[in-house]
Amino acid sequence: MKSISSVIVTTRRRSLKAGTAMLAAGAALLVSGQAFAQAANGIGGQVGTMAQEATTAGGNIGSMAMYLAALLCLIAGAWSLWQSRQPQNREGGKVAMGLAGIVLCGLFATGGVWIGKAAQTASGGAATITGTNAPVTFGN
Repeated sequence: MKSISSVIVTTRRRSLKAGTAMLAAGAALLVSGQAFAQAANGIGGQVGTMAQEATTAGGNIGSMAMYLAALLCLIAGAWSLWQSRQPQNREGGKVAMGLAGIVLCGLFATGGVWIGKAAQTASGGAATITGTNAPVTFGN
């Protein structure tokens, strides 16, 4: 009979292998989309298209992560403020934690605007900011 710790270790190894395989398959799907359909452009065109698609996907993933972080901070901040009003939770810090969660929620929700302003500053005003994620080119 196996011990519980050996079962947990085996399960962790299997889930790590499965997660790695899913990550590799997702990366292959992300990179192989439209780039290989443009064979007439040559390998340089394909690499450029793949890089642009990866940049766009990274922007979409970053936006989603910031909105999820904003939602989590809002929920955690509201919960902390609610907990601060309960008679059994009168220790210090709950109100400050709630206010910090609300402030972080606002910062994460406006993350795209902050990134756009940073791109404008870094490019000397040459970056065009739209509502769609796209690579920012510096120079000509």
